[in-house]
Amino acid sequence: MDFVPRLSSVLILVLSGLWHLGLTATNYNCDDPLASFLSLRAFISSSDLTGRFSPAQLNWRMGTGGWSPADSDAQPWLQIDLGNRVEITAVATQGRYGSSDWVTSYHLMFSDSGHNWQHYKQEDSIWTFVGNMNADSVVHHKLLHPMRARFVRFVPLEWNPDGKIGMRVEVYGCSYRLDVADFDGQSSLLYRFNQKTMSTIKDVISLKFKSMQRDGVLFHGEGQRGDHITLELHKGRLALYLNLDGSKARVSSNEPSAILGSLLDDQYWHSVLLERVGKQANFTVDRNKKYFRIKGETDSLDIDYELSFGGIPVPSKPGTFLKKNFHGCIENLYYNGVNIIDLAKRRKHQIYSGNVTFSCSERQIVPITFVNSKSSYLLLSGTPRIDGLSVSFQFRTWNEDGLLLSTELSEGSGTLLLILESGTLRLLIKKLAGHGTEIITGSGLNDGLWHSVSINARRNRVTLTLDNDAASLPPDTSWLQIYSGNSYYFGGCPSNLNDSQCLNPIKAFQGCMRLIFIDNQPKDLISVQQGSLGSFSDLHIDLCSIKDRCLPNYCEHGGHCAQTWTTFYCNCNDTGYTGATCHDSTYEQSCEVYRHRGNPSGFFYVDSDGSGPLQPLQVYCNSTEDKIWMTIQHNNTELTQVQGFNMEKPYSMTLNYGGSMDQLVALIDGSEYCEQEVTYHCKRSRLLNRPDGAPLTWLIGRSNERDPYWGGSVPGVQQCGCGLEESCLDISNDTGFLSFKDHLPVTQIIITDTNRSNSEAAWRIGPLRCYGDRHFWNAVSFSTEASYLHFPAFRVEFSTDISFFFKTTALSGVLIENLGIKEFLRLEITSPSEITFAIDVGNGPTELLVQSPSPLNDNQWHYILAERNLKETLLQVDNLPRSMRETSEGGHFQVGLNSQLFVGGTLSRQKGFLGCIRSLQLNGQKIDLEERAKVTSGVKPGCPGHCSSYGSNCNNGGKCVEKDSGYSCDCTNSPYEGPFCQKEISALFDSATSITYMFQELHLVTKNTNTSSSAIYTDTAPSKETIMLRFVTAQAPTLLLYLNFSSQSFFSILLSRNGSLQIHYRLGKGESHMFIISVENLANRRVHQVKMRRDGSELSIQMDQQRFTYKFSPEVEFQTVRSLILGKVTETLGMDPQVAIANSLGFIGCLSSVQYNHIAPLKAALRHDSIAPVTVQGTLRESSCGFMVDSDVKAVTTVYSSSDPFGKRDERDPLTNAVQSDSAVIGGVIALVTFITFCVIGIMTHFLYQHKQSHHISHTKKEYPENLETSFRNNIDLENTTSKCKREYFI
Repeated sequence: MDFVPRLSSVLILVLSGLWHLGLTATNYNCDDPLASFLSLRAFISSSDLTGRFSPAQLNWRMGTGGWSPADSDAQPWLQIDLGNRVEITAVATQGRYGSSDWVTSYHLMFSDSGHNWQHYKQEDSIWTFVGNMNADSVVHHKLLHPMRARFVRFVPLEWNPDGKIGMRVEVYGCSYRLDVADFDGQSSLLYRFNQKTMSTIKDVISLKFKSMQRDGVLFHGEGQRGDHITLELHKGRLALYLNLDGSKARVSSNEPSAILGSLLDDQYWHSVLLERVGKQANFTVDRNKKYFRIKGETDSLDIDYELSFGGIPVPSKPGTFLKKNFHGCIENLYYNGVNIIDLAKRRKHQIYSGNVTFSCSERQIVPITFVNSKSSYLLLSGTPRIDGLSVSFQFRTWNEDGLLLSTELSEGSGTLLLILESGTLRLLIKKLAGHGTEIITGSGLNDGLWHSVSINARRNRVTLTLDNDAASLPPDTSWLQIYSGNSYYFGGCPSNLNDSQCLNPIKAFQGCMRLIFIDNQPKDLISVQQGSLGSFSDLHIDLCSIKDRCLPNYCEHGGHCAQTWTTFYCNCNDTGYTGATCHDSTYEQSCEVYRHRGNPSGFFYVDSDGSGPLQPLQVYCNSTEDKIWMTIQHNNTELTQVQGFNMEKPYSMTLNYGGSMDQLVALIDGSEYCEQEVTYHCKRSRLLNRPDGAPLTWLIGRSNERDPYWGGSVPGVQQCGCGLEESCLDISNDTGFLSFKDHLPVTQIIITDTNRSNSEAAWRIGPLRCYGDRHFWNAVSFSTEASYLHFPAFRVEFSTDISFFFKTTALSGVLIENLGIKEFLRLEITSPSEITFAIDVGNGPTELLVQSPSPLNDNQWHYILAERNLKETLLQVDNLPRSMRETSEGGHFQVGLNSQLFVGGTLSRQKGFLGCIRSLQLNGQKIDLEERAKVTSGVKPGCPGHCSSYGSNCNNGGKCVEKDSGYSCDCTNSPYEGPFCQKEISALFDSATSITYMFQELHLVTKNTNTSSSAIYTDTAPSKETIMLRFVTAQAPTLLLYLNFSSQSFFSILLSRNGSLQIHYRLGKGESHMFIISVENLANRRVHQVKMRRDGSELSIQMDQQRFTYKFSPEVEFQTVRSLILGKVTETLGMDPQVAIANSLGFIGCLSSVQYNHIAPLKAALRHDSIAPVTVQGTLRESSCGFMVDSDVKAVTTVYSSSDPFGKRDERDPLTNAVQSDSAVIGGVIALVTFITFCVIGIMTHFLYQHKQSHHISHTKKEYPENLETSFRNNIDLENTTSKCKREYFI
């Protein structure tokens, strides 16, 4: 991220303003009419209706009353020669006097020489000026960017349909000071200092230059200790080398500090400004700016002896230069307020000028532009039937493919083609008899640079030269004989010719050409323009209209830009973003959103500002709890010992979280709550010198300020948690949480008072942990159609997006609206199933429509994303197909919307919105709707009813519960658990494991008011029953589930000896019955699922993917279940013999997802054994059934996994680590013995109490870092059992 201090920027602007004072008259009423007093010879045109030129000054009424071109003129223009280069600030037009002839729109072009014209542009696009509505009114336009030129050309585009083109014109501006130097590629200017070394803290260098060469040094200076500054034109771009570090290498081996500009070898003037204060630099080329920080040890730039301009001369070797010199013109060259060219012109002793002239020579080069890839071509003639051929020219393009030249050779020699194919030059010679040969050379020639091509043929020798690199045909071309043809087609072929006359196996060329020679003779392209030479189609003559569409780079977030002649493309690979301009983040904005999307716990990238400038940051999302915790680790979470530091030499540790502070602050501010656990142990090491004194140990947070409070305390209180609780000791341990978000995260810890005898400290700062998303559930309700929220005007930039959720029952309504003078933006519901996005960025409205197959006013949450970028405009609604349209290039990049942004309402006459909107985001900026709604009538914060939209996310019988912010899933009646009731609860059984669930009487259930207990104890309904379970086993026979109704009635699910699934039951009096569900062997170590549903006497069964239906006999009597047993049945008296056989070995395997009606007996045994009527006998081990597949079931062991993803112990556990110490325990022997005695009694009492309360005891072994000594471990173990206190500033 570029960072420039405000003070440095101010200094730079002041210096720049002072040094440029008087250089131009732009700010001093530079609006004089420049054309009114010119002679008629200053006006020329492409043609004239009268056959001779007509005067065209503003308000001219004599003669024809202005200029009109000939009716046959296909490309008319009117040109003014102002005599010298002047500054042009405005133009004005009228129609032709007394006629119906006027121009309604036109372009402006400028030139220094009358050739190589340049369009006037605004916002990097050719600007179209609005013309006249009648013949006599004057339409005046002030140029947003004043131009400096000698020639001005008006190019009519549209005119009165009831008349012709007619113009009277004026140009406004003023003269300006002009000091220019011409460098011939072998010359330079040396500015010699009055002292040996020029040492500067601030520098301002400004100049303008023009060149036809793509390489050359503009200026250079260096010092003996290694400082250097160099500005070099390299491949048409400006590379700045700036170094303040004497240890660095010379410029030849360094990477540039900054690179700006493109296509700077176009023979147009380009402005350069370099401003430096210390290590901060501002580099500007034309209107492209870059701020950067200079590498180096000091703030001063030390240059020895001299600065050179135009090249880098070799000391003691006159005329010798280290790198290629600049070839072109430099104007108004200033170095720290010194006019270098003026000194050279006046031959001052500080300047040495070698072969530099002080006027800019204008080389008369006429470029042409091939505009259309289908129809552009240029036909030029040559001398036919010459023994050989010679053609040369220069070209530049962004396209990989295109025809450069096609000519039919004489005397049956065949056809010669020169093709650009995949960026490579390919010369083909095709004979009529079928023979052919080719030369292939070069690569990457679609780089936008000028490349020179020359074809020379003599008899059977053909040479193709590309950029001075020659390639020839292979030697076996004795059959080849070339005779020149008469017609040479450049760029393409006319549509009315056959292949023998002009062959084009590829698309036409789009790009520029210049310096065309045929038979060693230059071709006059102005004559082509005037119609006296050759012919053409879809050409721009006398200008090269190439444009670098990747400068600036509109591919966001590090996307790579590639381009053709007409458009650019963004490669978003490895950026974490997607879309036409890499604008849209592929990551969610919080752990809460990941959880909402159904993701489990794990590592995720979180992009807190979506499409905004902040990069995504990797975090850990723990979705196992009701609160979704986000954890961000840093580089030091271990207990760290500190010893031997003081105020003069403090201990310091900086914490690195793997992201920028802006990223961390955005994550913290977007969360509901954040905390960091801070643990501090100290012995004879003070936090404070006195109660109100300066801290001796402190933390540093996000604002880079000292925070002298500690875990469990609050800002402004110089204490830690034990100080507030009065529980600090000589050997102090304080563990608590910092939760004041404005001070998080902790970035540094400073410890000083550890250099006294026997003083030491140890610290540990846990990871940053946050939960909640303040934005995702941020919602408001609009109760009337007249209500709305308003915010500051929305800034529409190069890429703009709006996203939010809405729900409504209304038929229509405006959701978002922002208006400008002409531009506007609107999102609205136009019908119950249609969403419309309308936007006008200055080139006419664009309207997109998404139609839903189902109504959108269903009171469900629906998502909208509307986006406009330089490539496309799109509208997305939910997961419906996007509506998309390519963006017109003529639109403004940045749109002025001057009214307020209205949410849920409108300034226009259309109807407002009735319903709810939430999670509104504009260009990555989160909008706090609820806060604004608190002070707005007709709008209420919040919007109830999330379960109507998201209740289906609660799976497996989970119940959706409304919350103030969002919803949660109640999994009480589900055999699953987790945020969405999707986490399977499963356990391993051995042969003796038995779970018995006893069903209560109904009156006992109704008396229990506890929600979870009531759900567990709910009685069954005798008319309908549901059973579900999943199992894995390798044992057969075995009993899976047993329902006990009475001493005589039962219902059981088991596997027989052959592994088939069977149901055995006795309901009422009579014999036992059996259903065989599947004859497949299910004891195959695979997961199988059984679902049963009884409705009356009909039983539906699904076993894996198979479905069965059975009907109970009429004499069956359905009864209330008394108990449900999983695993082995221990009371077997009266048990059916076949069931007893299956039960005899018990169940060895895994059961999961066990449910009987609304009862989850396995879940009750594992989660609610203290309140549920469930009894567990034998060993029951929680595990995943998936681990048992294809494994030995009997060998499976429980694998416990910590919820801590980083492989460390739970950060919330009390710190058991200790700090080493060799010092004796403070106090006398008697006090120590008494102290230990009380501690032992307390520990034993606590142990006995825990043993009495629980039959499962977990013993946690205390772990210490290896570098902590035993004595200090014992001290900390001792202090953790103590409740005595001392004031912490005595520690």
